[in-house]
Amino acid sequence: MFAQLPMYQRQGASAYKIDLTNTIKLASYLGDPENKFKSIHVAGTNGKGSTSHMLASILQESGYKVGLYTSPHLKDFRERIRVNGKVISKDYVVNFIAEHRSYFEANQLSFFEMTVGLAFQYFAESEVDIAIVEVGLGGRLDSTNIITPEVSVITNIGLDHTQFLGNTLSEIASEKAGIIKNNIPVVIGRTIAETENVFREKALSFHSDIFFAINYQDVIFDTDLKGDYQKENVKTVLQTISVLKQKGWNVNNRDIQKGLSEVVSNTGLLGRWQILQESPKVICDTAHNEDGLQFVMKQLLGEKFDKLHIILGVVNDKELKNILPLFPSYAIYYFAKPDIARGLDEEILKKEALIFNLKGECYSSVELAYKAALQEASGNDLVFVGGSTFVVAEII
Repeated sequence: MFAQLPMYQRQGASAYKIDLTNTIKLASYLGDPENKFKSIHVAGTNGKGSTSHMLASILQESGYKVGLYTSPHLKDFRERIRVNGKVISKDYVVNFIAEHRSYFEANQLSFFEMTVGLAFQYFAESEVDIAIVEVGLGGRLDSTNIITPEVSVITNIGLDHTQFLGNTLSEIASEKAGIIKNNIPVVIGRTIAETENVFREKALSFHSDIFFAINYQDVIFDTDLKGDYQKENVKTVLQTISVLKQKGWNVNNRDIQKGLSEVVSNTGLLGRWQILQESPKVICDTAHNEDGLQFVMKQLLGEKFDKLHIILGVVNDKELKNILPLFPSYAIYYFAKPDIARGLDEEILKKEALIFNLKGECYSSVELAYKAALQEASGNDLVFVGGSTFVVAEII
């Protein structure tokens, strides 16, 4: 799958297809598995992964058999497809590819199209009660957008993937609002004036009830996901669960509380404000765009430490002028290129970072940068690893 077919995670823009034709044909070829299970569809610039995992954990605690489809993976491709927290088996993946390979190659399917087909077929055959399906990129033309969910969820809107989704928040909101379906309720996480009208108009045109998480007034539960940004995601999750309950899904407060407190153990979520060790304290986070990094940097600078060490790597399509100013100039930097084709060369990153007075040394790999930081850091220092999902993946 990785070697022969395009994959956005590795290649970037050249692997992105703005067309659902292939996915619709694939679903038909597989017998339309997406119609054989209930689902929740989750889009957004940031928070959709955490939100999806929280929803899955709560519904598992409620006794439902829950499918979970997310992307990208950190360590193992099979992380993308789970049932009740357990990853899809290697045998299932191998057999699926072997059985359908000639069709995939004849129709030149992308990596993502193929993976969506695999996930939906697996959920159908596993007879899940419900699947939480995270959008890969955008919404309107994303391969996942062939499902008719119980509820659609849009976590927030920020400037990311502008080459595909638009250069303004309202344009991006319009793309993500493409998951809103006729007579299907939609939950909106964070919203601003520029995006709220986009969502309201879209929901109105599709006769869809719209709920804003900011208006959620019921009891709020804690989660084992420790990033400050999770407070916003929790409200989105609770509003979504409230909508599900209105539709007859049986979820009580005990299930919600336990589900939110055991997200990591129930679903295997990694890389969200994850503390890897205590002395020196090491924290990693997969935030990689302006919207996400603002929250993470604010929380990071609220930590207590003598010195701050930051292992930083990014992909080559990031708008560095938007994200580098968010990082503190007093930190010691360890620049490294993530080990993927899209990784930005560490020397280029160092040169660009210097414009914003971010100083440090270059390393030929994330692993070497990480080892150097740990060697330099004292027990009262803090080491942060981030800038890209792929940097975090290499040290977890």
